[in-house]
Amino acid sequence: MAMVSLKLSAPSSQWIAGEGSFARRSRLLRTVPPRRVAVRSIRAGSYTDELVQTAKSIASPGRGILAIDESNATCGKRLDSIGLDNTEENRQAYRQLLLTTPGLGEYISGAILFEETLYQSTTDGKKFVDCLRQEKIMPGIKVDKGLVPLPGSNNESWCQGLDGLASRCAEYYKQGARFAKWRTVVSIPCGPSALAVKEAAWGLARYAAIAQDNGLVPIVEPEILLDGDHAIERTLEVAEKVWAEVFYYLAENNVVFEGILLKPSMVTPGAEHKEKASPETIAKCTLKMLKRRVPPAVPGIMFLSGGQSEMEATLNLNAMNQSPNPWHVSFSYARALQNTVLKTWQGCPENVEVAQKSLLVRAKANSLAQLGRYSGEGENEEAKAGMFQKGYTY
Repeated sequence: MAMVSLKLSAPSSQWIAGEGSFARRSRLLRTVPPRRVAVRSIRAGSYTDELVQTAKSIASPGRGILAIDESNATCGKRLDSIGLDNTEENRQAYRQLLLTTPGLGEYISGAILFEETLYQSTTDGKKFVDCLRQEKIMPGIKVDKGLVPLPGSNNESWCQGLDGLASRCAEYYKQGARFAKWRTVVSIPCGPSALAVKEAAWGLARYAAIAQDNGLVPIVEPEILLDGDHAIERTLEVAEKVWAEVFYYLAENNVVFEGILLKPSMVTPGAEHKEKASPETIAKCTLKMLKRRVPPAVPGIMFLSGGQSEMEATLNLNAMNQSPNPWHVSFSYARALQNTVLKTWQGCPENVEVAQKSLLVRAKANSLAQLGRYSGEGENEEAKAGMFQKGYTY
């Protein structure tokens, strides 16, 4: 612990009033010994160096995150869209398709898993965690317990899961996870209220501190939902407010900024706004917000897609990488990487190889966007289809 000596004096009524007060003050300043004041350095226990290295590895050039941490219920909705029942066998088959894609590690540096997936293996008995490591992909884990109504708010939500989080993180680390994700949401049509913003920021900060203390790099994700008909300027205003609160509480909780990753929403108009914004406008507003709020010590900004079409999410990311940024600006996409894959697979074993190739196509497109080299040429109509769902639950 660093120590700094400051000359502080004990309070005395004679300093303020009384005969010879000036002389008295002078003598006290000479005779009262200096008090030693401790200045605490921010730290994350014994894992600090490993956290920093993990974050740097995930935030590596031309690579991003594949998010497949949907809850079993949400995964069931995806499977239902192609006529499959929501069984563990079908969930395992779909996740095996994704996680065993040959060459995926060229474009993907991390994969966020649901708890069930972290402990699953392939049909040949190989752990999914080992499949990822073979491709030099960091295994990650969703650690929150979902959204519930926030009492006293304007029909808003808060994210639960802090109870028992330390022990869960320790177990996930033993299982091979090296980073974590906690998602909370902010709704612009609902306000957002000061209560909801503060609750989101505090919960993210407590989670981040606990995750780091147990060896996991925390992904900090306050998703500003696309729902609403507001203009892009309103999104920018709310995003700046949210991230100001988040970083205030991250600092209050002694979180090591070099050992975290962010997963923000892009600054876009509401999904029901009458005018769509161009990738250049979205990039300008998003980068303005980030430069105002995010310290350069943070190694990586891994955007969520939030219901944008596959092509929209990639074009917007590409626009943000047309000039150098203080951080690695990349992706952490779920639907924007999986949509075409799922529809190609259709639950048929004979379609696995072509579905994996479609995953590589999307991963490569976003890799190029991270490098600022994506053009959008040759994209099919499926990639252009929007995926926004009002009131979407994860």
